Amino acid sequence: MIEFWTAALALTLALYVILDGFDLGVGMLFATSRSQDVKRHMLNSISPIWDGNETWLVLTASILFGAFPVVYSLVLSAFYLPIIILLAALIFRGVAFEFREKSRKKQWLWDAGFSVGSLVAGFVQGAAVGAIIEGIPNTDGRFTGTAFGWLTPFSVLCGVGLCLGYSLLGAGWLVKKCEGHVRERGYQIIPKLLLGVLAFLAVSFVVSLLIELPVMRRWLERPGLALFPLVGVCGCALIMQGVRSRRDGWPFFGTVLLFLSAFGTLAVSFLPYMIPFTITINQAAAPPSSLSFMFWGAGLFIMPITLIYTVIVYWLFKGKSHAGSYH
Repeated sequence: MIEFWTAALALTLALYVILDGFDLGVGMLFATSRSQDVKRHMLNSISPIWDGNETWLVLTASILFGAFPVVYSLVLSAFYLPIIILLAALIFRGVAFEFREKSRKKQWLWDAGFSVGSLVAGFVQGAAVGAIIEGIPNTDGRFTGTAFGWLTPFSVLCGVGLCLGYSLLGAGWLVKKCEGHVRERGYQIIPKLLLGVLAFLAVSFVVSLLIELPVMRRWLERPGLALFPLVGVCGCALIMQGVRSRRDGWPFFGTVLLFLSAFGTLAVSFLPYMIPFTITINQAAAPPSSLSFMFWGAGLFIMPITLIYTVIVYWLFKGKSHAGSYH
């Protein structure tokens, strides 16, 4: 059961990062245009699916709460402020998404709210990942740090890096789903965003060596981890070849490979720890009776139904979106 819920947690987290990542990226790129037609076209590309993407964040938190309560309580204690900021940003973004179509005099305010909410949500998620990589101070699973302990130069760097990554995902999605000016604009900014992401990876690698992050030792102890960066290289090649040949789907799927490469590298580097390098997966897991109880409900029904719902929605709304097709 522990293996099942660990795999379920990894799946829901990866799906959230990729699915909500591209619509957060579209929100960040939304601020780069002044044309209302372009903005409406960008929103139409994500309007049928953006709120469903956030369901995977709820499932991730639910699995942590039920299957790994020690991690849930520790993460909640360490990241009270960023979690509140994240939720506020997602709520404001969602309200702005709907209200901008109804507003006449304050549309600029809702436009700014949609972009700022997307940017803040992406930055806070990246900063939290950076803080987890640095390590959460705790004693026997009880948080011993401070309210602003998560805000360090390295976590800020990771926040900026994830915003660049989400923007790259968003640009790939716009190329895949849109036509005309929006598609061409996506093709123009993808190489610049990819360069920004690669620069972030290089800088974060050097900073990790300078501050002697414990995770760096894992890369020396486990040479097999080099396979994951190779997947990332394939993703970069797919992005650039897609831009050169104007194959609309390739930049998006190349960026997905890049994200999966980074996700897999971190996950395998941390094994068998769930909170690096203090709490293992076995130490964090709930009692076997609780895991089994969850399996017969959430494991067999809720997760498969959510997955089937997601696949059906993406299948129904496949193909290009149009500027005048707001749902």
